[in-house]
Amino acid sequence: MLCSQCPRSCGARREETLFGGVCAMPSLPVVARAALHFWEEPPISGTRGSGTVFFSGCPLRCVFCQNSVISQEGYGRTVTAERLREIFLDLIAQGAHNINLVTPTHFAHAIGEVLNEPLSVPVVWNTGGYEKIETLQTLEGKVQIYLPDLKYLDRDRARRYSAAPDYPEAAAAAIREMVRQTGPCEFDGEGLLKRGVVIRHLLLPGGLNEAKAVMDWVGENFPHGEVRFSLMSQYVPLGRAAEYPEIHRKLRRSEIRCAQEYMAALGLPGYVQGEEAASGEYVPSFDLTGV
Repeated sequence: MLCSQCPRSCGARREETLFGGVCAMPSLPVVARAALHFWEEPPISGTRGSGTVFFSGCPLRCVFCQNSVISQEGYGRTVTAERLREIFLDLIAQGAHNINLVTPTHFAHAIGEVLNEPLSVPVVWNTGGYEKIETLQTLEGKVQIYLPDLKYLDRDRARRYSAAPDYPEAAAAAIREMVRQTGPCEFDGEGLLKRGVVIRHLLLPGGLNEAKAVMDWVGENFPHGEVRFSLMSQYVPLGRAAEYPEIHRKLRRSEIRCAQEYMAALGLPGYVQGEEAASGEYVPSFDLTGV
């Protein structure tokens, strides 16, 4: 295949075992971990955990990626579509509230095939937000919950940290398409999310103004309660962050507090992480569990 699944549209040749493109992946899915995960937002993790499948490779390759061992170093195991569905069913049998696909964009063609037969639990598309409308449209009716990042609205920051100056426009358009597909957030009797969109923003060191701009955008573009917003404070300087002095530190308490106060002042419904989240404990072990 000549790849055009993400906004980079790099046109790279990717075959079953031929790695290529910005994502540096073949056309068959590559998976690094599949297990119950309890560290997502409460209506996704619930009490039994989210059936989380971590895919290798990434269209963004952010310099501060906490999962860089799989997103940029290629660690993982290639699986067939048949095996991927078995993984989904295994997680459901373990009690997973949903199937949570982490960084799945560059495998959308294979995942879409696997999901032609619906699962018994919601499917979560857990993404960096750098999506093409055309790719998302192939998933309509197959994905019930979208969990996109909105990392930047500043093109210069998107260029510096993700080499993607078009990220703000691409992510904003993608999120609007996601909301069009799912409609407003809908919860079951136990408070678990059945369908809808939760927009995440990872607070970066020195990124308070960016976080405020992102929250303003969410508040201005969606009626109150249509989506949920998740303010994440789990940043630790991993990946290549040491090459960027301004982000080579942990978040300050004042940055976390100010961002949370701003979210509260806007009245955005959603979720926040405390300063205790800023630790490596939120990075799972990529050891081929469940693969």
